[in-house]
Amino acid sequence: MIRNRSGSARAFAFLAFLIALTPLADVDGLPRDPAGAGSTLAAQELETVGLDGLSYRMAGPFRGGRSTAATGFRGDPDRWLMGTTGGGVWESDDNGVSWKNISDGFFGGSIGAVAVAASDPNVIYVGEGSMDIRGNTSAGRGAWRSVDGGRTWSHIGLREAGQIGRIEVHPGNHDLVYAAALGHPFGKNSERGVFRSRDGGATWEHVLALNDSTGASDLTMDPGNPRVLYAGMWRGERKPWAMISGAEEGGVYKTVDGGDSWTKLGGGLPEGMVGKVGVSVSPADTDRVWAIVEAEPAGGVYRSDDAGATWTRTNSENRLRQRAWYYTHVQADPRDPNTVYALNTGLYRSIDGGSTFTPIQVPHGDVHDLWIHPSDPSRMVVANDGGAQVTVNDGETWSTYFNQPTAELYDVIVDNAFPYRLYGAQQDNTTISVPAWADVNTLYPKQHWLNAGGCETGPVALHPDRPHVVYAGCYGGVMDRYDLASGQRRNIMLYPQLQLGMAAKDLRHRFQWVSPMVVSRHDHRVLYHGSQYVNRSRDEGASWETISPDLTTNDPAHQEQSGGPINADVTGVEIFNTVFSIAESPFDADEIWAGSDDGRVHLTRDGGGSWTEVTPSGMPELGTVDEIELSTHRPGRGWVAVQRYRLDDFAPYVFRTDDFGASWTLVVGGIPADHPIRTVREDPGSEDLVFAGGEFGVYLSFDGGDNWRDFRRNLPQTPVTGMRVAHGDLVISTQGRSFWIMDDITPLREMRNAVTAQAHLFAPREVHRLTNLGLAGLAELNPDPPPAGAQIHFHLAETAVEQVDAAAERLEIQVLDAEGRVVRTFTTDSANAEEDTETIKPTAGLNRIAWTLRYPGPELPEGSVQWGYTGGVSAPPGDYVVRLTMAETVLEEPLRLLPDPRIPEVTQASYREQFRVAMLARDSITSISRTIDDLASIRDQVESVMERVRAAEREDELAGLADTLTGKATEVTEDLMQTRNRSGQDPIRFAPRLDNQWLELYGRVTGTDGYISGGAEGEPQPGTLERLESLLGEWEGVRRRYTDLLENELRRFNEAVELMGLPAVALPSRTRIVS
Repeated sequence: MIRNRSGSARAFAFLAFLIALTPLADVDGLPRDPAGAGSTLAAQELETVGLDGLSYRMAGPFRGGRSTAATGFRGDPDRWLMGTTGGGVWESDDNGVSWKNISDGFFGGSIGAVAVAASDPNVIYVGEGSMDIRGNTSAGRGAWRSVDGGRTWSHIGLREAGQIGRIEVHPGNHDLVYAAALGHPFGKNSERGVFRSRDGGATWEHVLALNDSTGASDLTMDPGNPRVLYAGMWRGERKPWAMISGAEEGGVYKTVDGGDSWTKLGGGLPEGMVGKVGVSVSPADTDRVWAIVEAEPAGGVYRSDDAGATWTRTNSENRLRQRAWYYTHVQADPRDPNTVYALNTGLYRSIDGGSTFTPIQVPHGDVHDLWIHPSDPSRMVVANDGGAQVTVNDGETWSTYFNQPTAELYDVIVDNAFPYRLYGAQQDNTTISVPAWADVNTLYPKQHWLNAGGCETGPVALHPDRPHVVYAGCYGGVMDRYDLASGQRRNIMLYPQLQLGMAAKDLRHRFQWVSPMVVSRHDHRVLYHGSQYVNRSRDEGASWETISPDLTTNDPAHQEQSGGPINADVTGVEIFNTVFSIAESPFDADEIWAGSDDGRVHLTRDGGGSWTEVTPSGMPELGTVDEIELSTHRPGRGWVAVQRYRLDDFAPYVFRTDDFGASWTLVVGGIPADHPIRTVREDPGSEDLVFAGGEFGVYLSFDGGDNWRDFRRNLPQTPVTGMRVAHGDLVISTQGRSFWIMDDITPLREMRNAVTAQAHLFAPREVHRLTNLGLAGLAELNPDPPPAGAQIHFHLAETAVEQVDAAAERLEIQVLDAEGRVVRTFTTDSANAEEDTETIKPTAGLNRIAWTLRYPGPELPEGSVQWGYTGGVSAPPGDYVVRLTMAETVLEEPLRLLPDPRIPEVTQASYREQFRVAMLARDSITSISRTIDDLASIRDQVESVMERVRAAEREDELAGLADTLTGKATEVTEDLMQTRNRSGQDPIRFAPRLDNQWLELYGRVTGTDGYISGGAEGEPQPGTLERLESLLGEWEGVRRRYTDLLENELRRFNEAVELMGLPAVALPSRTRIVS
């Protein structure tokens, strides 16, 4: 809505300009550009328009995700560092009680090594890329250095070193540093092995290089002679269908000259084919060196007592060397040469020189790193698939991992509940559901978490109309129907065949680790589940039918048993030639799309009767079709996100079709050439608004994908695994930073029209009136709360902001109720801002402010101390107007405030009555407060007059009248307020007066959002109304006494003063009593 207040030609011209830019509306009420593509100006502006008004918030869970690097500070035993595999570097300064990220704003993602210089704890080195290379591992992008304890960071090269699993720093020279690099995890490259820098990472030397497939898995330095180092060399490489671990070149290597030359050690170590190797020098006896070696049959824990010249196998237990590529770490105790630790699914310790190992209970399994404090070995930190935990008592107790928002989530889906919930599967944990926000009886965030069934991989699918019905999967094709309300779980697995350890070619159904599951949007009893086929159930999983042929390349060469050349390893991660994504048309239940992990896209338009291959002509060989997104606006339109980083190809691939796959366009303009994309989503509210997520963030397109712009905003650097546009929000799952939400993306739908105007007010989305009974004492473990109240978005051109900043123009935004009363005002004019007005400082581009859904609160006496709620009155549900005023332009948009749908018993009439009583209480408090201030003013002015009279030695003429007036003023004041209150808890000592009794009633009616007084919603109770009448009567009695004071004692005093030629006592000119 646009109005204009001036009759000038300039104003009317500007109005006409704005009207010309107003979009046409389609039948669904959404803005449409009549030309289809918009003006050239708008297209250019959209690429650079400021979006500062939009941001993400972390939605939880605080349940630690995988970490493979941890260390501590020698001089500060309470301080620790953790490197996560998707969430960057974190620090704890309280022995793991809390953690804070220290890499955000510089780098993030997968971390493989952290090291603190012994000579200067301000110098910290970090290597990217986890060494324990899972199938979805993220490749590292080099090393970082901080010289101020982690406050700032500099990139120091090794960009192509891939996974840096260990960094060793010379104990006396923090500029001399070594890095163990595996190299690219998904392909061959030369930048792997051991690197040395003599200048703090400014330059690097490649001091141990074997070939383009064998890198360094571990590195340890002799603390007594830092020129002696031992390296574990390993060929570790992944393909989507295989895990390769081992080569003839692998083994333990040693240097005695600081890395200038290296020798491969033998003397009893396994020969021939050697896999992953872990090494550790004992600080207690530097001739004693430990190694754990993957080999068959000679693998196990080895010990050397002569600095690596000869070796003895001390232990060969499988529990210490199983799944060697994922573990294989050994750590010497710093004080006892006979104590050594082995890391595997658990933490194991030997105190007899490595012969026998005993498990130490840790909070989470799959242990990847251990750091022991050199002067107090009872203090340790472990890194595992649940993050990092600290012990200060030799492992008897550990800190928790429920304080780290670093969950690795495979995907996200959203239900239709209120508030809506997010569902996903967390690596090496469970599926989990968290609310988008929680405001009812929140004592601890975990109370709102749900296990959604299945296991760590998912997937999770939901019944749209019954969000308590969840279909949850697990690797190997396991699938449950889980009723969250009753807790009942039913197996609905298509074909129960244990997949672990088997070659893909021997399986009847090839289920990927994260095989897709979809619930039909047309018939909610219909489910689709992908193997190499598309399988359908028409009865919620009770029975299944296969409705497609094999939709993959079905290449036997990619279906052998994974692992080798030493050990097999088949969990489902490497099951290949599978259907990786399924999508059902929003328009036609018979239209189903399927994408495979080997680069095929198929389509059926007859419910599976026949299938047509519609693979894009530009599809890269063996690309994984990670996501198929079908338009909700246009039949035949869809996008596929294809990733190939697991083949060492980091290019982005997003294809779009507008003709059911007959033709495709590669649409990646604006996405960096080395940023792979995993997911793509269309906004159901705007045809051309599309989002893409990948290894390094989020991207936004206003034109269906033709052009993209960075949309990471405040999202930390972390792989984005899934996205949903739901309820007007953008919801994201990450591989290392839990769930994130961007609340209210609706302004993006109007952005094409906004960028061509000096000022644009966006239509606010509907907002619900909610109460909050949560405690705030655990804020450090709570997810970020959503923006409070109604979000008001507006866009300003740069020239408009310049005028505002120069005070040439005033920008004002007001919220008005249905009766035209101004409820809230925001202004850029701080100098002339009225009471209850909030000053804002907008920027060029998109701005966001929030109205808290409250009318102004009561006025309070200056300096008063009271016990009770003093905030604003909750606005009743109904229609409001947002008005933006700038110069001669007035823009208005309607705002609808809705009741909380969870309490339908509260009627609109109840809300109105609550509002009436609350406003009456508010205005009574304001009147009381003004009366108290007036009485104080009277006393002050009387004293001022008396000072002048005393100076003239005429005190006797006025003393009696003055004492009577001030005495009565004090009596009335003390009836209205407790004058002895001086500190916050004085109201507990001294009885409340009328003002505080009114505040008590006011809080009970209005709702305080606090845990003591509770909330209020709906019509006041009879007792409340009875108390209201009582207080009104008390206030009326005191008000009569006040009026009597004005008409008698004050009048007589002023008459006498005027006869003496002195100024009379005056009252402020504002209205004294609020009606």
